[in-house]
Amino acid sequence: MKADKPPSLSRSPWLKPALWLSIPCLGVLAVLGVAFSRQQVQPATQAPSPSPVASSVQVLTPSPSATPSKTPQVAKKPAAKPSPKPVDPTALTAEQKALNQKAKAAFGSVGSSVDALIEMHVAIAEGQPSVTVGAPGGARLLDRNGKQLHQLTPGSAYSAQPEGQAIRFGEWQVPEVVWLEIPSGSLFQLGDRTYRGRLLLVATEGKLWGVNYINMRQYLYSVVASEVSPSWKMEALKAQAVAARSYALTYYFKPVSPLFHMGATEYYQVYSGTQREAATTSEAVDATAGEFVSYRGGIVESLYAASDDIVAEAFQGKGMSQLGALALAEQGYSYKKILSNYYPSTGVARIEEDKD
Repeated sequence: MKADKPPSLSRSPWLKPALWLSIPCLGVLAVLGVAFSRQQVQPATQAPSPSPVASSVQVLTPSPSATPSKTPQVAKKPAAKPSPKPVDPTALTAEQKALNQKAKAAFGSVGSSVDALIEMHVAIAEGQPSVTVGAPGGARLLDRNGKQLHQLTPGSAYSAQPEGQAIRFGEWQVPEVVWLEIPSGSLFQLGDRTYRGRLLLVATEGKLWGVNYINMRQYLYSVVASEVSPSWKMEALKAQAVAARSYALTYYFKPVSPLFHMGATEYYQVYSGTQREAATTSEAVDATAGEFVSYRGGIVESLYAASDDIVAEAFQGKGMSQLGALALAEQGYSYKKILSNYYPSTGVARIEEDKD
């Protein structure tokens, strides 16, 4: 992470601030007094279907209001229904088995982790003159209201660039704001990298911006594996996962732009899509699901860098050294002890989903 000022994006007329998440008594704290200079901005652009989320506290999921009946109703005896018979897996056809496996894979890609409830908006293309987009499993191109514009051919690559008040996408001219939606469990390509989730493309001021809408779990799968080696001790990987989640949450609540929460470069923390994902780093993310560095109920902006020297130079010594965390893990320290060593007077809090 670098200490320069991030680029800002002027507000486009179509961007409307949408505050669909409010967590009372939850602050975002610079780690022990160390803070970057951040531009004060409005919450990120409204997503078609934002995910409910919670902080150290709880995810509040309102239940639909019951509408009382105006006219008294006479209770009728329900008709008897036959009891459902269990499905015999051995009786499934090859096509049914394939559909079953696909559904299981899609469920497993999100899973029951609380991290899957948090949707990050990450800029993976910032102010580019053009980008190349594709989807191995095909995709739909939608306008900002979700109306389908075109169907992308599986495996094909399309060039996209601004064209006046629109976007030239392959041979099509589409609006200045479009969504790329892929099948569940599939991937899309931007340049030479592959990503999960959805892609928002926006043309503004003659430049193109690409924002990946990705849940926190899958986002961290990439970040942790991109920031440290998957071969490291598990406790060091867990410490990295918690620090990366805490750092991401600070931008979730205080995004740098109306268009996205944060970027994908090392100024923030490296997010490189699916290429770096590994079993050990993903395990560390899931083992610490929802956990973040907290100080008096607030989220700590958990700065970190590769070595103690860089931490000292960039953050006045107040941050986590990744190599130092590895050394402590090799000495038998738990990830919580590692975090408390580098972020004194803090604790590890956890996001909880309210299932009542």
